[in-house]
Amino acid sequence: MLVLFFLSSGLFLGWSLGANDAANVFGTAVGSRMVRFTTAALICSVFVVLGSVVGGAGAAGTLGQLGAIDAMGGAFMVAFAAALTITAMTKLGLPVSTSQAVVGAIIGWNFFSGVLTDTASLTMIVVTWVICPILSGAFAVLFYVLSRRLVRRLRPHLLWDDMVTRWALIAVGAFGSYSLGANNIGNVMGVFVPVAPFPGLDLPFGLALSGAQQLFLLGGLAIALGVFTYSRHVMGTVGGNLFKLTPQMALVVVLAHSVVLFLFASQRLEHALLSVGLPALPLVPVSSSQAVIGAVVGLGLLKGGHGIRYRVLVDIAAGWVTTPIIACLLAFVGLFVLQNVFAVPVNRPHAYELSPQVIERVDRLGLPVAGLETVKGGHYTTQFSLNRALRDATGLDAKQRERVVRAAEVDRYLVDPARIAQDVKPGWFEPEQIAAIKSLVGREYRHSWQLLEELESRTPAWRLLPESPRNRLDNDRLKKQRRLLLIALRAEPGGAPTVE
Repeated sequence: MLVLFFLSSGLFLGWSLGANDAANVFGTAVGSRMVRFTTAALICSVFVVLGSVVGGAGAAGTLGQLGAIDAMGGAFMVAFAAALTITAMTKLGLPVSTSQAVVGAIIGWNFFSGVLTDTASLTMIVVTWVICPILSGAFAVLFYVLSRRLVRRLRPHLLWDDMVTRWALIAVGAFGSYSLGANNIGNVMGVFVPVAPFPGLDLPFGLALSGAQQLFLLGGLAIALGVFTYSRHVMGTVGGNLFKLTPQMALVVVLAHSVVLFLFASQRLEHALLSVGLPALPLVPVSSSQAVIGAVVGLGLLKGGHGIRYRVLVDIAAGWVTTPIIACLLAFVGLFVLQNVFAVPVNRPHAYELSPQVIERVDRLGLPVAGLETVKGGHYTTQFSLNRALRDATGLDAKQRERVVRAAEVDRYLVDPARIAQDVKPGWFEPEQIAAIKSLVGREYRHSWQLLEELESRTPAWRLLPESPRNRLDNDRLKKQRRLLLIALRAEPGGAPTVE
């Protein structure tokens, strides 16, 4: 019951996303009066749940790299702060970004917990905020030009054209809803995956739902509820207030938006591109609102830009800028209240130390060790404090200090047969990997890299390949397996590890 209580904030966030972002896939269709709201809400709800469960794993892992929230209380407050922010913006009729709200709330947790924000992940996410509307606008212009040429060539009857456009809006809206669920369910439930893993659920006809998929199903249902109960107002803003859309334009907007979300969520497309050595877009939860607005503005600029309501556009842009800031502040204050007033842990206790073994590890990584001796032997409780000491005592840059901090983290990993039987499943790990894990039964480790190095020494199946476009797919899969293993074998605090 306590787990379900903590998950309630994620369900609230899903409801907020449905009220704000999920409506975007049908906002232009409803705004142009080609599809009724009830029809749009029903189709959107069904396909957003399918996308969440079937394709949600692709983009969900990126937020975990930005901030590794490791306590249910912290995950609860991050989701709650993001949901409050989105609800307030929705009340104002602004189609803001759920992705930005969640990212802002995660950074608030990082500040409160003294955890360094992964600058590489944050940079990648912020870049997608810029690329998403631009790419959507470019697709909208391309699709509109191609569709106009096709219409001029076919010259359909007016009634036939109206019927085809109406059904096309429904079909593309269904595709967009699926893409939205696959891409944005990570915003709703991604922070809960490491801290509230449910056991696998076997279903009839040989089907099964993993723990993450069960979370995604709950989140998808919450999104569907938000679509039905509170999305009509935002549909009006996207569908008619920013730029007057014809039915054909509405179809193009939904199609461009859907394609962009699919590109940032599809694991199969990423696999196909990487398998032939081509670059692929990162699997990142992007903003449905930004994609729709980008497509609408792209068509408006194609028409000369005279019909764009720039005051509405400025209000929307202001919402995009303030959303992560507000969510960050709400999360920070909420975490303080939750921990100090209600005595709910919002993060796990951590320790960091520069032992001789850690300095040796840093040297093997090819990082400078000059100055580390002056910090050696100190004990630190946050990444911030150790990072500050390294900055004062060494000449390491920010990225180098971050790698040293992660190597110095002290934890307790227990290779226990019961944990292996419960969490190390053949479907998640290869037989060689499982055999290597079982060979370490009974051992404990102070650092995650000690456990991983031990596994690498036993089989190449645990070794990362040299970085290259062709190896990226295999390395991403192995990194995910490593994270799953560390979560499964992490022991509760207490007791002295036996392996140095």
